[in-house]
Amino acid sequence: MSSLENKIALSTCCCSHRFEDGYAMLEWIASLGFNYAELSHGISMSLVPGIVKAVADGVIKISSIHNFCPLPIGINAPVPNLFKPSSSNRTEVSLWTRHTVETFNFAQSLGVDKVVMHSGSAWFFFESPLKSIHVWLDHSDLKIEDLASNEEFIKLRDRAFRRIRKASKKHKDILIQNYKSIFESAEQSNVYLGIENREGFIELPLDEDHEDFIRGFTLESPMRYWHDTGHAEIKAQYGLLNHSKRLEDLKDYLIGFHLHDVNESGKDHQEIGTGIIDFQMIKEFLDAEKQAIVLELSPALSEKSILKSKDAILNLF
Repeated sequence: MSSLENKIALSTCCCSHRFEDGYAMLEWIASLGFNYAELSHGISMSLVPGIVKAVADGVIKISSIHNFCPLPIGINAPVPNLFKPSSSNRTEVSLWTRHTVETFNFAQSLGVDKVVMHSGSAWFFFESPLKSIHVWLDHSDLKIEDLASNEEFIKLRDRAFRRIRKASKKHKDILIQNYKSIFESAEQSNVYLGIENREGFIELPLDEDHEDFIRGFTLESPMRYWHDTGHAEIKAQYGLLNHSKRLEDLKDYLIGFHLHDVNESGKDHQEIGTGIIDFQMIKEFLDAEKQAIVLELSPALSEKSILKSKDAILNLF
């Protein structure tokens, strides 16, 4: 347990909006008993000098960085999907490449070898097939655990996914090509790309394609897998994946976790141990020696909830 206790990290997503000084932000995380922090995708340029100094002074270590970090100039709020590697627009892909490589360089300057990546989404010229699902969910009083067995929801979900699958195929080759285009930069910066599983229905790779997409790259490449427990649980409750099977299938590629819980209403980034996720199952795949273990918690949670979440994970061991 000592290894996990020493290496468990807190994501800055819960606090970066409250600080104007990166040094003070990392001091606050360290004051809660964390030796590591993850720099999430809400790090503005103004926080960077303090972050660099805090790391140099030994205030805290950085476990991982979430693309884009720091934020592009002029952007002051988290927008990890601002530029998408799934896009066919050359200008957008050029900007994605530029800011991704800048993230790699920043990671290398801090001695970090893991970068969390989003992979874009499918796109619909006309109305998204998700609209009918969202309307239905807004008017439903079902708990999230009941969705995968509800016939009306299943029909609605499967109808939407016929369109989503068709649209996603147009982006597969583009996404692969754009990831391969940054491999050399990743290798020069000594970083691995943790391709995160996402909560959005149309975000790529689709859950049914995620294993094949990751395994399409060899372990000699920088391509790896990053597992978000809340996102996976939401998709599992929708009947789109098997949570434990996903971890088993991609355990050889697994370099990090975002740990948070999901409540009965389907809201994620909640205090660990208060929701529906089976963390006893998650425990079997945690390896603090090889992975970044990161608490990614809502900014709405208190310091007490943050500490209780950390204790909940440590108590598993």
